[in-house]
Amino acid sequence: MKAVVFTLGCKVNEAESAQVMAALEEAGWEVSDKLGYAQAYVLNTCAVTREAEKKSRQLVARARKFNPEAQIFVCGCAGRKDPQAFWQKGVTYVTGAGDKSELISAMLGGFNDKKFLYPKQTGTRAFIKIQDGCNNFCSYCIIPYLRGREKSRSIADILGEIEDTNCPEAVLNGINISSFNDNGNNLTQLVCALSGVKKRIRLGSLECSAITPQLLLALHGLQDFAPQFHLSLQSGSTAVLRAMNRHYTREEYLQKCQMIYSSFPDAAITTDIISGFPTESEEDFKDSLSIIPQAGFARVHAFSFSPREGTVAFKMKDLPPQIKNERISRLLAAAKQAESAYISKFFGKTLTFVAEEYVGGFTMGYTGNYIKVYVPVQLQCGKIYSVKVGSPYAEGALAELV
Repeated sequence: MKAVVFTLGCKVNEAESAQVMAALEEAGWEVSDKLGYAQAYVLNTCAVTREAEKKSRQLVARARKFNPEAQIFVCGCAGRKDPQAFWQKGVTYVTGAGDKSELISAMLGGFNDKKFLYPKQTGTRAFIKIQDGCNNFCSYCIIPYLRGREKSRSIADILGEIEDTNCPEAVLNGINISSFNDNGNNLTQLVCALSGVKKRIRLGSLECSAITPQLLLALHGLQDFAPQFHLSLQSGSTAVLRAMNRHYTREEYLQKCQMIYSSFPDAAITTDIISGFPTESEEDFKDSLSIIPQAGFARVHAFSFSPREGTVAFKMKDLPPQIKNERISRLLAAAKQAESAYISKFFGKTLTFVAEEYVGGFTMGYTGNYIKVYVPVQLQCGKIYSVKVGSPYAEGALAELV
């Protein structure tokens, strides 16, 4: 039997899909993460925006084009938010974003959910899920209602999974890793426990509250830390942050950025910014534009506000589409300018990167500080190389092997 496990959305979804793949392979199935012909499809869906939900529903038709007779199993946040939308499409099974053991049991006709299988890692980075759920309830976000309350894995389990993978890089991710708590041991204690790991360690998305002198000191104790901090922002306006139920001000956010740069001068600080929130005035939006160069962002993931039914912000009066469209265009332009400015600081400097794939005459991969580099020779994927960063190219920069 062949199964395709296809994933939309966040890195947590990718980690959970990898665990489904491991369970199916253990049962003797042939498994792929690329859409193609199969007897069964697992569609791991996303509901962070309305567009993500739409794409999730469209996956059913995409799978059926390869095999109209296949069984289709739906899981993930869109499956939890609106299961009826999938049942109406005649799928085999629908579940949410929690424990995938029931889905695996439905596919295999019985599954020992007490046996933990580490996820099947198919790339050069192992996405290590360290926690799930969120207690923050930001006014625009549906995810806490779909993922539930925060719960963390044990440090021992996390260490075991990292040591089990052959990937050269491990990315610690979760819905809110800043809240990690294993019997009183927080994210800083987890990082300290990883000090003997001989892999590159990268952190997933962080909240302001996670950036402390203790955490930064612990990161220096790692054998190979990728100095990229995805520090979630959402708005550069303190007034909008308050309306979003984000628990920091613009000034506090910038102070955290300065703490990072003081400890890791070459660090990449990446972030998310939402434009067009219902309470956002033009002055508020200008605050979001101006914080981009102030914070020195290496990359900005820009989004237009998407009302999510069931959230506090859904009840607010949405801004006119023309205003939202105009603001997201300006935000995307500012994001592109910031990324170019950050990359240009490293022209002529030597950095290390993990070779990920060879395409079109270039080996592509990411440096520790998340610059995408293209080296015009074929290198062994999964290995770490030193390169000198050159001129801008595609989504990053050309580089030459040192």
